[in-house]
Amino acid sequence: MSSSTTDKPSTIQICRIMQPDDANVAGNVHGGTILKMIEEAGAIISTQHCNSQNGEYCVAALARVEHIDFLWPVCIGEVAHATSKITYTSKHSLEVQVNVMSENILTGTKKLTNKATLWYVPLSLKNVDKVLEVPPISYSRQEMEEEGRKRYETQKLDRMETKWRNADIVQPVLNSEPNTVSYSQSSLIHLAGPLDCNLQGFVYGGVTMKLMDEVAGIVAARHCKTNIVTASVDAINFHHKIWKGHVIIISGRMTFTSNKSMEIEVLVDADPVVDHSQKRYRAASAFFNYVSLNQEGKPLPVPQLVPETADEKKRFEEGKDRYLKMKAKRLGYPEPRP
Repeated sequence: MSSSTTDKPSTIQICRIMQPDDANVAGNVHGGTILKMIEEAGAIISTQHCNSQNGEYCVAALARVEHIDFLWPVCIGEVAHATSKITYTSKHSLEVQVNVMSENILTGTKKLTNKATLWYVPLSLKNVDKVLEVPPISYSRQEMEEEGRKRYETQKLDRMETKWRNADIVQPVLNSEPNTVSYSQSSLIHLAGPLDCNLQGFVYGGVTMKLMDEVAGIVAARHCKTNIVTASVDAINFHHKIWKGHVIIISGRMTFTSNKSMEIEVLVDADPVVDHSQKRYRAASAFFNYVSLNQEGKPLPVPQLVPETADEKKRFEEGKDRYLKMKAKRLGYPEPRP
């Protein structure tokens, strides 16, 4: 950990050596394991910052994760270093940048594997439904604050636009054909226990992201029947908290395939099974992108998805639009016009 001249840490770094149970059969660490580590680093520095001034104690809760690219796979035996830094604060939220480096401890080789942007909100320890104010940070340049404000407004608008999908449910289908949406769609049910939750009793965002990646990986593997790895994650929006004792239902379905990549929509619902006064609700949603690899780690062609229903064809076209926009962004070209 490195600190500035004040009591507030300027950066936080957490490190962990990757174990066999962190990886798939090919030795590549699951994307969800890295996502969980990213969130832990972000939560620590956010909570510390929000409690740096005298006032009501709080815990920083994850509200959103921006697009994450998995630039390089992490392997068993390597050490992952996740470094977090606060880059912007609004009145009730803060932006955290997290970089992940992998280190081969035998050769000393280090590689940048992930760059992530996360947004947190401080929740009162006395009442976790109450959002507190965030202490401001100092900027070295005025432009940094203006740029941060633009990012804040953009993510705020995008979060509002995702709410229209909150009623969407992935329904199980039997005896479906290969390469169709229903053939590979999958669900996972998990009871939120004490180890999944913070001291306030709701589930860590990193735990939810790890479960989301597991389901997306199952969908991708069923579709390709090869070794698959996480390539990137589009914005993850956390709509509501998941409480200890709630049953978490994570559902994933293929939405789009290009020649060498797959997009999987993942929806997270929470069911308060012991509380009849509450109904099942949407807790989080995101799109995960996967690639298929051969034994040498080279990309393989992806079987093309066969959308059958009108909704599936609509989601396919929406996924194609996201794919083209992201491809244009990576190449530095203007986004394609509708």
